[in-house]
Amino acid sequence: MQGFVNRLWYAKASVGYRLLALALLPLCGLFYLVTATRRLLFRVGIKSATQMPVPVIVVGNITVGGSGKTPTVIYLIELLRRHGYRPGVVSRGYGVDFNGVKSVLPGMPAREVGDEPAMIVARTQVPMVIGAKRVEACHALLQAHDVDIIISDDGLQHYALARDIELLILDGERRFGNGYLLPAGPLREGRWRQQAVDFTLVNGDECQEGEWLMQLHAAQWQPVKPPQGDGLSAAVFSVEPQAVAIAGIGNPQRFFNTLNQLGITTQKQHAFDDHHPLTLADIDAIACGAQVLMTEKDAVKCREFAKQNWWYLPVDAKIAPQFEQQLIAQLQQRKSVQQGNSNGV
Repeated sequence: MQGFVNRLWYAKASVGYRLLALALLPLCGLFYLVTATRRLLFRVGIKSATQMPVPVIVVGNITVGGSGKTPTVIYLIELLRRHGYRPGVVSRGYGVDFNGVKSVLPGMPAREVGDEPAMIVARTQVPMVIGAKRVEACHALLQAHDVDIIISDDGLQHYALARDIELLILDGERRFGNGYLLPAGPLREGRWRQQAVDFTLVNGDECQEGEWLMQLHAAQWQPVKPPQGDGLSAAVFSVEPQAVAIAGIGNPQRFFNTLNQLGITTQKQHAFDDHHPLTLADIDAIACGAQVLMTEKDAVKCREFAKQNWWYLPVDAKIAPQFEQQLIAQLQQRKSVQQGNSNGV
């Protein structure tokens, strides 16, 4: 399904796909009417955004699919800590069935909290709460943890939460796709929304005027199942001839391209749908016992049943120092005022 949608929204579509997109345009109008009405309710005060007692940074996108939000959140956590802040994170917890809010603790299975929250906490040990209602998640986070700034993982369209800074993340290769709103295209909001955010980060490729280039740099390969005891010294990565690569992220081809750039050749590459709940049977059916290479986001879903020859590749977001300076300066200014806004509403 994800492959079909990607071809419809992002690829240089055939005549059949273009005709299908045009046929869906009336539904785009309905989607626009619903979202525009919702924004209007906030603008005229019928609905109100809740301001938190600490600054809130929203990291999100206006397109469906992976753009690099999770590496950006991890980057922000580390950046804010270097500047003396005590960040906490809230997120939806995509694909997890629960009521209210839930704290995410290190080691919790991805099936209980979502793959992205599990990955963020595993990497950073940041205080984190998930919940469909970001305002409730923020209140729970502030009540349970000593944090002085909140990062909202996704939530650009969650206008009930007032925000002090908005970061829009764009996939540099796919950008806005065919430019249509859902369901004919990938846009959750019109391209005008980019003009309302504080910063636009472009993940790879070239950025345009007013945008900041973000590059994901590959770190060292890590075993999905860390060796124990004397085995620690044996955890040395090398590519086996029959290795296979898997990726269950928004843009799997980005991971496969990274392998090519690293000079790694695999026997097979298999893309799962984003957030696919990986099982041992899923991977065995593809690998048949061979070495498996995967993303960090996939690895957190495999920790309980991983084999010794499964490896994942962490990536780190790198952005120009000038962006860091501008972000921190703007944050300090907003913090002194302690007055949120409703960007884009």
